Amino acid sequence: MSDDESYKRVYTGPDTNVQYLQELFEKSGIHSRVRNDFESSIRAGFGATPGQVLLFVFQKDFEEAVKIAKTTFSKDFTDE
Repeated sequence: MSDDESYKRVYTGPDTNVQYLQELFEKSGIHSRVRNDFESSIRAGFGATPGQVLLFVFQKDFEEAVKIAKTTFSKDFTDE
């Protein structure tokens, strides 16, 4: 991923959840990027957790994106 400094991870979960969040983000004007380490690890020959996709947004959109993600998939977030 280019410009790692300008992106922040907002969610990690199943591909279907990530796709749904991307649609919600798009409707809110939030640009997002997906990183699938499992696909990359298969090509490189080492393991990663299958089915877990990482979703990133620009740092400036992070707070709004987290609100959307927590509202949509509240069970995937734990407040510590």
